[in-house]
Amino acid sequence: MAREFDTVIVGGGLVGASLSLALASIGQRVGVIEAHRPGAPGQPSYDDRATALSNGSQRVFAALGVWPGLAGFATPIRAIHVSDKGRFGISRINAREEGVEALGFMVRNRHIGSALMDALTKQPLIELLAPATVARIDFSEAGVDVVCARTGDVQQSTTLRCRLLVGADGARSSVRALLGIDAATREYKQLAVIANVSTERELRGVAYERFTEEGPIAILPMSDEDAPGRHGRATIVWSVAADQGQSFLAMDDTEFLGRLQAQFGYRLGKFLRAGKRASYPLALVQSEEQVRHRLVIIGNAAHSLHPVAGQGFNLSLRDVAALAETIAEAQVANEDHGSQAVLDRYATWRERDQRDVIRFSDGLIKVFGSSDPLTRFGRNLGLLALELLPGAKHLVARQTMGVAGRLPRLARGLALK
Repeated sequence: MAREFDTVIVGGGLVGASLSLALASIGQRVGVIEAHRPGAPGQPSYDDRATALSNGSQRVFAALGVWPGLAGFATPIRAIHVSDKGRFGISRINAREEGVEALGFMVRNRHIGSALMDALTKQPLIELLAPATVARIDFSEAGVDVVCARTGDVQQSTTLRCRLLVGADGARSSVRALLGIDAATREYKQLAVIANVSTERELRGVAYERFTEEGPIAILPMSDEDAPGRHGRATIVWSVAADQGQSFLAMDDTEFLGRLQAQFGYRLGKFLRAGKRASYPLALVQSEEQVRHRLVIIGNAAHSLHPVAGQGFNLSLRDVAALAETIAEAQVANEDHGSQAVLDRYATWRERDQRDVIRFSDGLIKVFGSSDPLTRFGRNLGLLALELLPGAKHLVARQTMGVAGRLPRLARGLALK
């Protein structure tokens, strides 16, 4: 016998869990299929990386009731400092000038994942099947049958029947693969090298984006929860050429910190210590379909971005908020929430924001990755103009904070009902 749900979500990471809570808040019965046990080391939502949550994303989590469990682990970003190594271009965005407490917040993935999972397991309308993988998907006019293989001590097969299936299972989506949905992939030929570092001076809520000949370096403020003391704490994301990535991982700490110091400079004094380094390859991945009858592809399965602007998860969370609101409106109008007409409304709503953010992130890599002298001069003029023109800076700030354009209710901090 198939088990009945309103919506089934494949992928219980940060995006899938957020969507499940949003849909449960409007009375939907939701099934979540996740390949890893909650809290397992292989689940990216529970690793030690940190995510930059925009101002708008913080509002989404507040509206979902998750923020109280995160606030104590969140480091406010009160300013963003952008510079181009060895050149005159510089720009700063300040929360005070935008009339907000913070432009965003840095939170470790394990804290976000833990808060979401805690809320999810307390919600009686959500059923989590984990560890489990999808074996087959059968569509009909009336609904979708999702056959999943439960793994563990006893292998078993379970069929979940729903009116809408959501693929939120990452850039290498099994849902896309099973349904033959292609994704356009453009390799940046870069690796993101990630590490936690200690700095001689405190960051005081300032996030730095430094463009260098060895790739962009993001230095992001973190709390001292793991190593309290008088020095600063930061997470760095350094995008380096793929053929050099392994050498960055193989360096001893002294060599690595010296290389970082040479590229970033001494705004934070000396880099004192580095934690364990990790890396992952960088590519722009865009699903060639995001909606079809009874199907939505969302999160990294729909669009995976370069981390240079820190917008990937925030864009996905706005997708979550818009999809949940579209479904809520369909319920009020007594419409089938998995119908093509309803899902097309969601896709139309999200098209501009997705296009603008992808172009912005991709454009930064193209412009700041160029060694052409005219391009270098032009980009520094652009940074200088951004610094001197309040109107232009305000537009960029709103985009960075995730509060530009038509905002879903959750992204305004409002409940769906």
